[in-house]
Amino acid sequence: MTARGPLNELAVLYGVSTSYTDYKGAHVEVSDDTLVKILRALKVDLGAPETTDPSDEVLNQAIARFHDREFSRPLPPCVVAIQGTEVTFPVHVHDGAPAAVHITLEDGSTRETFQVENWTPPREIDGITWGEASFKIPADLPLGWHQLHLTSDELEYSCGLIITPARLSTADKYLQSPRTGVMAQIYSVRSTLSWSMGDFNDLGKLASVVAQDGADFLLINPMHAAEPLPPTEDSPYLPTTRRFINPIYLRVEDVPEFNQLDIELRDDVAELAEEFRERNLSAEIIERNDVYSAKLQVLHAIYDLPRTAEREASFVDFVQREGQGLIDFATWCADREIEQSASAHAELPDRDELTMFYMWLQWLCDEQLAEAQKRALDAGMSIGIMADLAVGVHPGGADAHNLEYVLAPDASVGAPPDGYNQQGQDWSQPPWHPVRLAEEGYIPWRNLLRTVLRHSGGIRVDHVLGLFRLFVMPRMQSPATGTYIKFDHEALVGILALEAELADAVVIGEDLGTFEPWVQDALAQRGIMGTSILWFEHSPTQPGPRLQSEYRPLALSSVTTHDLPPTAGYLAAEHIELREKLGVLSTDPEVEAAEDLQWQAEILDAAVAAGALAPSAQEDGSYVGLPREQRGSLPELMAGLHAFVAGTPSALTCVSLVDMVGDKRAQNQPGTTRDLYPNWCIPLCDNDGEPVSIEALRDNELYHTVAEAARRPQQ
Repeated sequence: MTARGPLNELAVLYGVSTSYTDYKGAHVEVSDDTLVKILRALKVDLGAPETTDPSDEVLNQAIARFHDREFSRPLPPCVVAIQGTEVTFPVHVHDGAPAAVHITLEDGSTRETFQVENWTPPREIDGITWGEASFKIPADLPLGWHQLHLTSDELEYSCGLIITPARLSTADKYLQSPRTGVMAQIYSVRSTLSWSMGDFNDLGKLASVVAQDGADFLLINPMHAAEPLPPTEDSPYLPTTRRFINPIYLRVEDVPEFNQLDIELRDDVAELAEEFRERNLSAEIIERNDVYSAKLQVLHAIYDLPRTAEREASFVDFVQREGQGLIDFATWCADREIEQSASAHAELPDRDELTMFYMWLQWLCDEQLAEAQKRALDAGMSIGIMADLAVGVHPGGADAHNLEYVLAPDASVGAPPDGYNQQGQDWSQPPWHPVRLAEEGYIPWRNLLRTVLRHSGGIRVDHVLGLFRLFVMPRMQSPATGTYIKFDHEALVGILALEAELADAVVIGEDLGTFEPWVQDALAQRGIMGTSILWFEHSPTQPGPRLQSEYRPLALSSVTTHDLPPTAGYLAAEHIELREKLGVLSTDPEVEAAEDLQWQAEILDAAVAAGALAPSAQEDGSYVGLPREQRGSLPELMAGLHAFVAGTPSALTCVSLVDMVGDKRAQNQPGTTRDLYPNWCIPLCDNDGEPVSIEALRDNELYHTVAEAARRPQQ
């Protein structure tokens, strides 16, 4: 506690950290200004908005309101329990009134709860005396989404009761029989029929190609929807919604009704498509806006065509299954298009019809994504597509509007400064509001998980540490002014495990960055795999890089990640040169390059020790002291690094498609925007900078070299 004791006390009540430890292990005290602004973002009443320094009296009143609210809740906002445990929860009723609590299971049947002793004294709040009782749920409840019901005299209350698995079981088979896969940014991977960027058809085709060379899954970028019409956000990690899918990935020729278009219009589409396909032969950055605009024109024409009774029934079923969330999203999309038409002084479209069009687009996305997963499984993959779940959403997007009641829009999610991003990161995304999300029974969290898991055999959760705590800053302020908001991780992680268990999907938690040591253990106990990146792994037993045998079994391990340059570029110090060029490197580039060269040499020596890489030409066989250009050929180094990862105990390993063809350019440079670097717009190219199509992958010699090196020993 500081001199501002009440402020710190209030912050702790709402899960706002008053201090934290940075990546160097240093203690960081959070400023009073930040605490006040984050508490206000969580809708804590601290008096007039213009008051930047609330008095102790105001703060103590807010503390009292918090305790009064909690003691006058008839039931908790939501009860989340682990299967097999008897969880006790509080109940509040008017003092002296009876209390009866029962459970309605998901299948409609009922179960009883058991009252246990609770001698908490009653309290008077706003003229009403409240008493507290405690009840316990039985340990044998089934997994699922149930309801607790409280009856007290004439009053009735209910809240969610969610029973989650003690441990997600889906990774167990891969602990016994490890597998490898490929990761790719789908927009960057093009076939001869792509409209200058990858689509759902290309996703299925790529999965069937890499499956021939031992890949058991294809980890892809988030497919969340961006803006409903151009201009659209390039980053798949800043979507307008995490629940619904981006129609830019539709292959319009694969829509069954496409062939009903009149011949002249189909000829026009073919001509338009050919113009876009010429870009497949270019290494220039991908421009999404004109592609999406053209696709939308064709899709509007297809939408106006009649559908068969069977397909119409399928569409209706989809709309009913997705419910109000789909209607809200499609309505938001329609309103954005109407606003754009009004600003252009164009004739305004019919709102209801436009809403139906955007629901129809989601149905098409669902169909084509399902077909891509089918092609992956038919090709022999056991996991198939592994989806990626972004951390959050665009502050001006559909979810920020439709889910505002469970978000904190005046805060922005990001990351504190660290060794790679020394200025910190502002991702511009509003965080969940912990209390309000619980009060909604975590339904928004469940709904988006179900959509992402519907047509995938696995899910990677970006920044899974955000299920425990998120680094946030007051909106439009520097990450240096940020702090952490804590979440009920037992609830968020438990629901993730529950939905993955129901979907028979593996879960990968991207657990890189600054975190508390116990977090990885907590995830592992729930059966959620971690993430290990070769360049970031340090040995827990000795100075230097992690030894091959020291890698976590319950993890997805790889050489690189999408936030680093491809390995060909990383070996050449592109990650240092690019940051220096863009002005986001805060250390001496020569010192950083020397340290990086030493670290790479130690990793290469670890690969030699594991028998994955041949010794260097030096007398002692070490790579330490060698210049970058004297360490061997790129294929030799690539094969050695990927063979090293393949030989780890990790249940799953992964090779990046860019490494398989020797690409050099980074897909993303964290901490930059489009004016500095074309993040998420780089097409797949080989080591010479020439575009590589899906059809040409297996003609690439390096592709086969890396694919063979990446095979697991059991394969």
